Amino acid sequence: MGRRRGVMSDALKVELAKELGFYDTLQRDGWGGITTRDAGNLVKRAIEIAERSLTEGKQT
Repeated sequence: MGRRRGVMSDALKVELAKELGFYDTLQRDGWGGITTRDAGNLVKRAIEIAERSLTEGKQT
């Protein structure tokens, strides 16, 4: 079974890395250099954004 394509765009991931404070590590070491905690926080933040987007869409 092959590797699945990511759902998040690279631009969104980079923006979240900047927001969460590990963009310097990302630039220096790439995605393999970030900690598991940073990766988890990135996913958590992306989910929060998606949930907020869905909630706002339902209220309209």
